[in-house]
Amino acid sequence: MENAREQIPFDVLFVGGGPANLAGAIKLMALAKEKGVELEVALIEKGAEIGSHAVSGAILNPLALQELMPDYQEQGFPGETTIRGDAFVFLTAGKSFRVPVVPHYIHNTGFHVISLSKFTRWLAEKAEAMGVNIFPGFAGVEVLYDENKNAAIGVRTGDKGLDVDGTPKGTFEPGIDLMAKVTVFGEGARGSLARDIEKQMGIAADCMPQAYETGIKEVIQLPENSFFDRRNFNCIHLLGYPLRLDMPGGGFIYEMGANRIAIGYLVGLSYENPRLDIYDPFIQFKRHPFIADIIRGGKVIEQGARTVSTGGYFSIPQLAFNGGLIVGGCAGIHNVPALKGIHTAMKSGMLAAETILEALGNESFGLETLGTYTDRIASSWLERELYEGRNFYQALSKSPLLKAIYLGAQYLTRGKGIRDRMPIQDDRLTMQPQHSRAAYPMDQPEKDLYDNVLMVDKLTGVYLSRTMHREDQPAHLVIHDRALCANECHATYNNPCTRFCPGNVYEAVPDEGNPRRIRIKLNPSNCFHCKTCDIKDPYGNIAWTCPEGGDGPGYTVV
Repeated sequence: MENAREQIPFDVLFVGGGPANLAGAIKLMALAKEKGVELEVALIEKGAEIGSHAVSGAILNPLALQELMPDYQEQGFPGETTIRGDAFVFLTAGKSFRVPVVPHYIHNTGFHVISLSKFTRWLAEKAEAMGVNIFPGFAGVEVLYDENKNAAIGVRTGDKGLDVDGTPKGTFEPGIDLMAKVTVFGEGARGSLARDIEKQMGIAADCMPQAYETGIKEVIQLPENSFFDRRNFNCIHLLGYPLRLDMPGGGFIYEMGANRIAIGYLVGLSYENPRLDIYDPFIQFKRHPFIADIIRGGKVIEQGARTVSTGGYFSIPQLAFNGGLIVGGCAGIHNVPALKGIHTAMKSGMLAAETILEALGNESFGLETLGTYTDRIASSWLERELYEGRNFYQALSKSPLLKAIYLGAQYLTRGKGIRDRMPIQDDRLTMQPQHSRAAYPMDQPEKDLYDNVLMVDKLTGVYLSRTMHREDQPAHLVIHDRALCANECHATYNNPCTRFCPGNVYEAVPDEGNPRRIRIKLNPSNCFHCKTCDIKDPYGNIAWTCPEGGDGPGYTVV
């Protein structure tokens, strides 16, 4: 198999078809055209199509897009609605309170609500028209290094047509080695190749651990005369119920076109309670009287789940290394207080493009040249946005009183607060044992509430995401030690993987050899590719890897 691998050389390879890499590819081709430089540029995407794995809360601050494409509206920008006003709402168990002052960082008037799936497909069309070779359905599974393991020189794509035990079938196609002078990694949050680079290059040695939230999002088709028809706002952010005040997270509702809304709820993965099923707060949120009034009579037409990097400025790793750059959510480049990362991801890709063109002109692809990417960020508006939110998520993790004090101080001091460079703990280390004080009982929605029209269960959500995986391929979710699951994890945490996965991938079932013991049954075909399991497993016993290229969700609207 090794001898059959084809090598294809490119000047630049972008790994991942999100807004960071697509904006970077467009910018690179535009700069190259200005200077009369001919480039061979490729972009690979593990989804079957560009946009099929793109899910987000999807408010777009057009700042970066305007820089990239000043006439974006005339070029067919696929916006849903323009935000005409914001509401900031606090929920208790049965009531809602509209906060009179909306924090400045979530002022969104004039910004766009988008379908990230549609938006990335549109960007891909622009990139392809400029000469970028786009290859959907190709998963990058291995970083290729030089002989000294000191520089990235490309990426190997995954084999196709392997049986469940890894044996080649009659349809076997070996992966391809895509070689590049510069490789740009834009895999989104918790990128599997970026993790390898961290280990190999030590790029995260001097930063704080990254933190994450897992968000579940739906698009709901509403009947005529919807809630937003009577309001001077069409963007709502919500805090409070059903999460406790010492837990990061919250909800959102955005008006889309064609009488649809985007609704979602995020839970910070720094939570301590092993009994928490992160899908339950989403359903409880939808059942709250304030939310129920908005979505009444509606029908869920698409659901998705994704993790978001929320650690902030001090969790961003070294962004450049020999032969490569990291951009967007893959690097944690996200405006955490503003709850927006699309425009920051795009700007990072555009600055990466400027750096790459300079490196190509100098025929120098080491850290001394590619490191100017960091300098470009430091002198741009991107640095200012990221720096203001540098302690925000850390403050959200505090007790209610301390949270109010820290956030208030940060608001007045543009992010510094009472303590600068506040520490943060790795999400997988925060969970407490099932018999501890932190393991309080969690309210669970009654099963008869699921009508699978407006209130859908997990498996219906998987169906509505159009998630598909070839059943007889090797499992892309790797449990390193099954005995650890059955023994220590079961006794200490009661197998939280069966609750933190929004797709019901993990099930605790009786062991066939000993019915008094349990084993973890994997349902990898349900996987949303959210990577919560890779982040939150308290033992680091689960690894998410790329399945066969083209598999996974098939988002078209979210």
